[in-house]
Amino acid sequence: MKNFNEILLKAQGMSEKKIISVAVAQDKEVLLAVEEARKKGVVDGILVGDSVKIEEIAKEYNIDLSNYKIIDEKDNVEASRKAVIEVSSGRAHMLMKGLVDTGVVLKAALDREIGLRGGGILSHVAVFEIENYDRLFFVTDAAMNIAPDLETKKKIIENSVKVARALEIETPKVACICAKEKMNPKMPDTVDAHELEEMNKRGEIENCIVGGPFALDNAVSLQAAKHKGMDHPVAGLADILLAPDIEGGNILYKSISYFSNSKGAGLIVGATAPIILTSRADSEETKLNSIILGAMTAGKL
Repeated sequence: MKNFNEILLKAQGMSEKKIISVAVAQDKEVLLAVEEARKKGVVDGILVGDSVKIEEIAKEYNIDLSNYKIIDEKDNVEASRKAVIEVSSGRAHMLMKGLVDTGVVLKAALDREIGLRGGGILSHVAVFEIENYDRLFFVTDAAMNIAPDLETKKKIIENSVKVARALEIETPKVACICAKEKMNPKMPDTVDAHELEEMNKRGEIENCIVGGPFALDNAVSLQAAKHKGMDHPVAGLADILLAPDIEGGNILYKSISYFSNSKGAGLIVGATAPIILTSRADSEETKLNSIILGAMTAGKL
């Protein structure tokens, strides 16, 4: 898949609609995005939160709540726990944050008794459709892991590869992004990038092609890669951009969002189900795209 329209059409063609569980659902923007996804035939919803406030928003924006299961819970912590239980019990396929702090939702999601703990680490994967490019870009990790070590970077790659493969990119090309494309012992991230490529060659990172270190230009531009004389199979053709740390990832994420004509979506992966933690600053389109992305990846992570 090369754009969000293709992702939507594929999601609409799934044999069954996915069910999204919203924690503290009395959030106008989130409810509107969920309702739009429902109208497009992608999801059905479980709304957990203050039913009076949910009803007020629904009335104002003509949302027919008879299409939803509503669980009345006014306490945000308990609402988050109940929303997580809907997913861990199998009654829903993915979790979305509403009007509640991210930490509250993640604490519930990682609860050892009722949560969604997987076997690895949680990481954020952003997906971008950028004008004048012939493919989607996956940026990771812009939100979860502050200063990942080599093993954590390996797991971040593995998480992002699962998302790419869920979008039918069978062997995604992974570029480990650094400040330059040559390994320098004084720049530890370039050393990590080289080692991640070697781990991929040894079969320790599967279902993808990993290359690094790359500077951003020669990871995404064939012209830049050729100018530098690079003939690596990832050079200029990267699908997944692995940031060296959260600061680099966050800056790259927001640079694409604000400086380019792009469409985006984001998920937290590494749990047993997708977790959608959109920001208040994210557009309605980004929230909708994230829900559709969650539907496409549910059951494949």
